[in-house]
Amino acid sequence: MSSQTARTGAPAAPHNAGVSSGSNPWLIAVLVALASFMEVLDTTIANVALPYIAGGVGVSEDEASWVVTTYLVANAISLTASGFLARRLGRKAFFVGCLALFTISSVLSGLAWNLQSLLLFRIMQGLGGGGMVPVSQSILADAFPPEKRGQGFALFGVAVVVAPVVGPTLGGWLSDNWSWHWCFLINGPVGLFAMAMIAAILREPATEKRRQLQQKGRFDLIGFVLAATFLGALELMLDRGLEDDWFSSSFIIIVATICAVAFMLMIPWEISRPNPMIDLRMIATRQFGTSLLVMLGAGAIMFSTTQFLPQLVQQNFGYTATWAGLVLSPGGVVTMVMMFIVGPLSGKVQPKYLIMAGALITALSMYDLTNVYGDLGFWFFSRSRILLGVGLPLIFLPILAAAYDGIPPDKTDQASALINVARNTGGSIGVSLASNVLAHREQFHQGRLAEHTIPSSVPYKDTLQQVTDYFAAHGSSLAEAHQQAIAWIGQQLQAQAAFLAYMDVFWVLTLISLAAVPLALSLRKVKLGGAAPMAH
Repeated sequence: MSSQTARTGAPAAPHNAGVSSGSNPWLIAVLVALASFMEVLDTTIANVALPYIAGGVGVSEDEASWVVTTYLVANAISLTASGFLARRLGRKAFFVGCLALFTISSVLSGLAWNLQSLLLFRIMQGLGGGGMVPVSQSILADAFPPEKRGQGFALFGVAVVVAPVVGPTLGGWLSDNWSWHWCFLINGPVGLFAMAMIAAILREPATEKRRQLQQKGRFDLIGFVLAATFLGALELMLDRGLEDDWFSSSFIIIVATICAVAFMLMIPWEISRPNPMIDLRMIATRQFGTSLLVMLGAGAIMFSTTQFLPQLVQQNFGYTATWAGLVLSPGGVVTMVMMFIVGPLSGKVQPKYLIMAGALITALSMYDLTNVYGDLGFWFFSRSRILLGVGLPLIFLPILAAAYDGIPPDKTDQASALINVARNTGGSIGVSLASNVLAHREQFHQGRLAEHTIPSSVPYKDTLQQVTDYFAAHGSSLAEAHQQAIAWIGQQLQAQAAFLAYMDVFWVLTLISLAAVPLALSLRKVKLGGAAPMAH
């Protein structure tokens, strides 16, 4: 890509040299968004299907959770090399190749005959998917003229922000009504269509490919291995930590050690390279480094709420997997509308102010959920998700205008990959943090509530008598009614402990949202009028 201005941070295509020269940019945007939608969808679609997968391949649900872990680890590893490979092979060839690998491995995942084969195909799927989304941003940057680029990225943004919301809904419905296999098989026909259309309409002139080859240095293999090891081990530790009891597990200790060693070796190596796999000097700048931190927080909010809100209504309100997914749907609709509002708005208002507004609205959404209790209905949860659907687009689109500000054109592919790494890693950190808060605070609250549930307590004795009378009036013998009353009180205690623990989770997410406000204020002003590529 040749540059627009460095201050806009938006890579622009050279005249008559873009990937999509002569093609309809809106058609390219739809196809690229469709391919990226599938990839992002697969980060969440399997979550609600894990009990079905466990039963289907004859393993425990804990073992089945590796289906999610392996995908995230492979995705993180692939992201680190996507920029270099796209430049070396050409964006069109690399994108179509990644899409082909993703589509084939999706079908194979649906046809897997045991857990080992499923994990292998999910690793292949993650490797293919990790390379698609960063390159999608560069393809779109070349497809649209600068004045319309914001609209193109808004369409792309709809796909990649709404996909994690659709994932649990679609996964739940397919698992409830068809089979868990269709959570993966559904990508087959869609992927073949997108692959054929993209191969037919994208154009990448030979002159552009030669220019890219001449400008880029050798592949930083050691840097790639160190970065991939660090990110892969970090994802693995975050995803498996709670289930393996963190540092009480020798496995987690080994993974954490590998992660730390890879990180410590990566820093001096990458700083000393002329063409590093990860440009640490770029990360260390105030503008790009702050943008990465905000993206980490946004990813944490998006992924943790997408996982824990359906979990809350399923476990504590009796929702089916399908209805739990539908709780997220109104927020998805609002997100789609907001993307087309924020796109043009980001060309008129400084990103720092939009991000600050989005962070405050997101914090309000999380604060709303701290009022959770047992008599709430469907629309309470949907309302909080609608608020989140307003807030997150005000963060996701403007943060890119800020992140790309001052980035030279030959670094935009790497910047795109790092932004995606930040979003994915933030999601893993958010889910891991929320899981630990939920588990430990539920134990804490259960212990505190149990202190007051003792035979000598007057409120306990009054409640026990009233509930015993209720069960006796409905046909139970006095002895049976007494046992039923004790069991009922125990269930209520566990339910209240769970509600209090979820309140603590949403308080933590509220604080994460508010932390983005001072970070946003530290960003410098950018030149308005261009649009940065949309991160997945």
